[in-house]
Amino acid sequence: MTALTSTLTDAPAHALTYPLAERSIQRLGYGAMQLAGPGVFGPPKDRAAAVAVLREAVELGVNHIDTSDFYGPHITNQIIKEALHPYRDGLTLVTKVGARRDDKGGWLPAFSRAELRQAVTDNLCNLGLDVLDVVNLRSMLDVHGPAEGSLEEPLTALAELRQEGLVRHIGLSNVTRRQVEEGRRLVPIVCVQNLYNMARRADDDLVDLLAREGIPFVPFFPLGGFTPLQSDTLGEVARQLNATPMQVALAWLLQRSENLLLIPGTSSVAHLRENMKAAQLVLPPEAVVALNGIGQEAGAAH
Repeated sequence: MTALTSTLTDAPAHALTYPLAERSIQRLGYGAMQLAGPGVFGPPKDRAAAVAVLREAVELGVNHIDTSDFYGPHITNQIIKEALHPYRDGLTLVTKVGARRDDKGGWLPAFSRAELRQAVTDNLCNLGLDVLDVVNLRSMLDVHGPAEGSLEEPLTALAELRQEGLVRHIGLSNVTRRQVEEGRRLVPIVCVQNLYNMARRADDDLVDLLAREGIPFVPFFPLGGFTPLQSDTLGEVARQLNATPMQVALAWLLQRSENLLLIPGTSSVAHLRENMKAAQLVLPPEAVVALNGIGQEAGAAH
């Protein structure tokens, strides 16, 4: 690899905001999943530290926080309320429904009208809100990715809750392109949240389609999730740019498409600050080409 030159700027070449739910959203947001205990179940070891991370995120300009009441369950939303309520104007809280937890932390589907209404009610209560900004319907996951199947019944139930004034906007999470197309025929879809990062790029075409339609795509596990991204190429690019691998991974996403809204999660203030610096990291073209190869290699492996 030829030598690379890093570019840190207060005005990077990529846009730093994108519209979501009738608001201008900072493209580098925060995902609250890691604020719960191990396995996204039970309380965190250090609740005060979780509160501190949320407050620091908002101070750093984050106005998009991704959460769900099945994180914990209930605990993550309660921490968000403790840390940030009453919420600043313009802060957009995006939550998810469609799953619940058993007594041991197992994940169970929850798509009936009663379960969806209860999930919305629980989110409202634990976040201290009268209406939810955005509710993503999360499709079920099988071992190979999103499971196919119609989402008409649960989306119709969410549309009814929107008509009642409990939900402003509806999105989709962990879905196939076919489900996105079906969902858009049934209700206005304001965002799609799927697994996507530089190594997991099965949704490249969907990202581009939604960009043409002006719809945000929100990658979950932008840094690899519970198995952090690891690549010799990523490490070498980061070394040459005097950045961390995670900063490079986030910067790659920011430059990949302007409709990508990122929600990296962390329970550490130090890691949060590192992640936020990715917004000012501009990758040179030769670095982007090298990093694109990581996804091509991963795709070939699968």
